[in-house]
Amino acid sequence: MTDAAAITTRGLTKRFPGGQVAVDHVDLHVPHGSVFGFLGPNGSGKTTTIRMLLGLIAPTEGEHDVLGTPMPAGAAEVLPRVGALVEGPAFYPYLSGRANLARLDAADRTVDPRSTSTRVHEALERVGLAAAAGKRYRNYSLGMRQRLGLASALLRPRDLLVLDEPTNGLDPQGTREVRALIRELAADGSTIFLSSHLLPEIEQLCSHVAVMSRGRLISQGTLDDLRGAAATRVRVVTAHPPEAATVLAGLGLEVVEVAAEHVAALLGTTPSEQVTAALVAGGVDVRELVVERPDLEDVFVALTGEGFDVDQ
Repeated sequence: MTDAAAITTRGLTKRFPGGQVAVDHVDLHVPHGSVFGFLGPNGSGKTTTIRMLLGLIAPTEGEHDVLGTPMPAGAAEVLPRVGALVEGPAFYPYLSGRANLARLDAADRTVDPRSTSTRVHEALERVGLAAAAGKRYRNYSLGMRQRLGLASALLRPRDLLVLDEPTNGLDPQGTREVRALIRELAADGSTIFLSSHLLPEIEQLCSHVAVMSRGRLISQGTLDDLRGAAATRVRVVTAHPPEAATVLAGLGLEVVEVAAEHVAALLGTTPSEQVTAALVAGGVDVRELVVERPDLEDVFVALTGEGFDVDQ
């Protein structure tokens, strides 16, 4: 991965008629070769941002580059190198999956039409739809339609893939297969821009993360950097929580919870073994000591004060 960016935005803003600000001065930096998680609850501005990035709607203010090319002026040059699945796929219901992809491919003047059949077949194979290639789209399940949308983004090699909720509608096996495909595409050198509201999906796949809330970008960086936004805690299970709290405070830890059978404190840089030793030296019986490292849900709550959908 280089320091260059696959996507950069500077003050990207979208106001709709009536004054609603859907995206408010967003500055994104998506490194080349990254799997970049674009995280936020429904209504946070993720899809509007993506639509601006792809030139589907015009920003009210701001600028952005895709693969080093200013947009939307460079759209004709850069978009053939970008595959996208945004707001669910749209296809002709009376055509088969294979025929739908062939029509899409025919609209791309930058590819050799003589290789259409081969590329359509390979794209369908890659998303597990080869057996249903001749089936009409209207008879596809939601998961099959989502897979066909992914196949449409893979009709040719892409430097950048923009995927908006790519596992939407898939069963657990399909979800695993799509996640494996994303890893494979990233290993081949594509940059993946993955918008999702599923925290486990982001944690499993992404090297970098940005968090949106109410139209604003509130944090971005590597996944490890983002986890640092929520402090590591130590939880001590003991018959004497008040005494344990006194010991922890004496170590300089901020005690955040004292309950009937446990006490919790922010660990900071203090080694957990030093905490254990201090408790024992202070005569506090320790039934259990757990270091609770923040997961992505903890980070999100720490950044926004909101809960989050963590369902698969």
